[in-house]
Amino acid sequence: MTIAISGNGISRGIAIGPVHRLERGEIEVYEASIHADLIEDEVARFRRAVRTARQQLKAIRNSIPDSTPVDITDFIDTHLLMLEDGMLTVAPVDLIRQHQCNAEWALKIQRDTLAQVFDQMDDPYLRTRVDDVDHVVTRILRILIGENATDTPGDSLRGAIAFAHDLTPAEAALLYHQGIAGFVTESGGPLSHTAILARSLGLPAIVGTHVTPHQIRDGDTVILDGMQGMLLADVDEDTLKEYRERQRTQQKRSADLNRLRNKPAVTTDGTHIHLMANVELSDDVRAARRAGADGVGLYRTEFLFMNRDDVPGEEEQLEEYLKIVKALKGLPITIRTLDLGADKSFSAHTSEHIAPNPALGLRAIRLCLKHTELFRPQLRAILRASAKGPVHLMIPMLSNAQELNEVLHLIESVKQELQRERLAFDWNIPIGGMIEVPAAALSASLFARKLDFLSIGTNDLIQYTLAIDRIDDAVTYLYDPLHPAVLRLIRMVIDAGLHHEVPVAMCGEMAGDPRYTRLLLGMGLSDFSVHPTSLLEVKDVINRSRIDDLKTGVARILDEEDPLRIHEMVKALNEA
Repeated sequence: MTIAISGNGISRGIAIGPVHRLERGEIEVYEASIHADLIEDEVARFRRAVRTARQQLKAIRNSIPDSTPVDITDFIDTHLLMLEDGMLTVAPVDLIRQHQCNAEWALKIQRDTLAQVFDQMDDPYLRTRVDDVDHVVTRILRILIGENATDTPGDSLRGAIAFAHDLTPAEAALLYHQGIAGFVTESGGPLSHTAILARSLGLPAIVGTHVTPHQIRDGDTVILDGMQGMLLADVDEDTLKEYRERQRTQQKRSADLNRLRNKPAVTTDGTHIHLMANVELSDDVRAARRAGADGVGLYRTEFLFMNRDDVPGEEEQLEEYLKIVKALKGLPITIRTLDLGADKSFSAHTSEHIAPNPALGLRAIRLCLKHTELFRPQLRAILRASAKGPVHLMIPMLSNAQELNEVLHLIESVKQELQRERLAFDWNIPIGGMIEVPAAALSASLFARKLDFLSIGTNDLIQYTLAIDRIDDAVTYLYDPLHPAVLRLIRMVIDAGLHHEVPVAMCGEMAGDPRYTRLLLGMGLSDFSVHPTSLLEVKDVINRSRIDDLKTGVARILDEEDPLRIHEMVKALNEA
């Protein structure tokens, strides 16, 4: 009898192969007192473990072929950089000496401290960066307890489906180059670096499953359906045959999509759609250019401020922005100003307290307007970068006219300051705002009159509208981009942009999901900003759509009240 186990599909595709379990349980860490005479020996033991962890990661990186795209190996480089960071290498040493405790316990204390910082961040993408801290900490802990963590299983994995409690980006990259067909983990989420890596590699994967050895054993042939987030075991020949045929169809489609890389996104009735990419690091631009993006529609700047005790200065920020501008070679880039919550991740003097609910607290533009000593250097750096290429400036989480007026006044002040200093910048730099809260969507007409463009951040807009946290497993079933209230808010923003002749983009995950592309086209959206790995799929839908044929069906969808009926109508729209 077929066993069906569900999870969260983080990377599409079908994999069929034998199970290979990577047995490694969770580590239990206990506190132990260290005699004063042995404290420095314990410090030395910890430092040796860090060095060994660094050597292991370098060995993994060196084992990956040179032909591997830079944006993939960068995930391993991120962990290597964390092993150079004092937050993980110096702070635990101080704790060992201060508490006279074992290295494992000191590392756990420091990990928990960092986790609290990340938990206070409202941006779901940034919040899941704690996974990277956990991966690095776990690697050091396994070395400290004497467990082999070299992650070199051998060639027996070719064609296998790896099962693990969790996988680091380094482990996933190595397993990929050892030929695994896919992987299944108990933990992890869709925004983790491992998930992003799986999508970038085109490696089918499911996370959040709870599979016991009694259900599925080593060597069993299983089917992994990344699209449905489903794992099937003990299947009959007819089911295997059906999924192998689906697999061949998907492989052919992937090859067909690659032919679209250098083609424009144009509907069959001749409407050109701007298809941009969301990026975070300068090397992400390579993936965007490979996918044929028209530019960068969302560049997150938060990474510059994270995991440090000081605030990055104007020159440091300028250097990073210019890397992106140079890499884009004339393509436009929209730089979003700092979007962090009320935490202590970048400077003690910018945070008086830990917000009880950071989603509703001092975050994004609220934080920047309260601490202009943090905001002005970033504005200066973005403006100076605009002298070297087509840069747009975008303000996150606007909610009222007063905030907008304050921001525009501050930008004008910084411009005059730069002019007096004879520093080059684009005086007419386009300034836009993110529509992420219902109040902003309801006030979209006001914002459209004062800004050069708007960008809908659907991730937060859906969360705030439906009052749910999309990374909270207890309520994720309520996260619905097709909820009639969400669709009406999106329509209001698009209509306001059309009325005032102001471009409206969408940079949330909804924009990168091909299931919603035709709906958004029919609503009048002409600017999409998506993850580079989703770009070709969205382009394919655009190139096969006729906007005039979509408008009537979309109008009916927007008039519908029943969410289930809306889902059926959207499905029919895509099949028409």
